[in-house]
Amino acid sequence: MSKYMLIMRQTDETNAAFESSGVSFEEVIAMMGRFNQSMIDAGVLLQAEGLDDAKNGVVVDYSTETPTVTDGPYGETKELFGGFWVLDVPTIEDAVEWAKRAPLAGPGMKAEIRRIPSIDEFPQDNEWIRKEREWRETTGQL
Repeated sequence: MSKYMLIMRQTDETNAAFESSGVSFEEVIAMMGRFNQSMIDAGVLLQAEGLDDAKNGVVVDYSTETPTVTDGPYGETKELFGGFWVLDVPTIEDAVEWAKRAPLAGPGMKAEIRRIPSIDEFPQDNEWIRKEREWRETTGQL
C-alpha cells in the first residue's frame, strides 16, 4: 500500500459560487462526513483535515535573503488549499477513484493528488533519515 494526499484546492470563484449557492455549512459538513465515513468503512482513510480561512493565515516568502511574512488575506488568490485527506491505497488510480467521489463541486474546485514517499525510500545511511526514523519509532509512527 502507498499513501496519497488528496489536496482540496479552490479559487475566489469557487468561494463566491458557494456563498451564493444557499448550501448551509451544516450540509457541507454532512456531505464531507458521509464521504469520510465511506473511506473509513473501506479502511483507506488515515487522516483528514480542513484548513482555516486564508485570511487567518500568513505566507512566508523565501524569495529574498530575509524571508518576508505577509498576513492573509492575500492579494491575488488563484488557488488556495482548503483541506486534505491522506489515504492508504495501492495505486494512484485508486486515489483518483476516491477523489472522483469527493463532494467537491463548483467552478475552480480541484483535488490535487500526490504520493507521500515512505521513509524507507530515502537513503537509510543518512544521519538525518536515521534521526527521523528514530523519532517516528519513538512516537509510534512506524
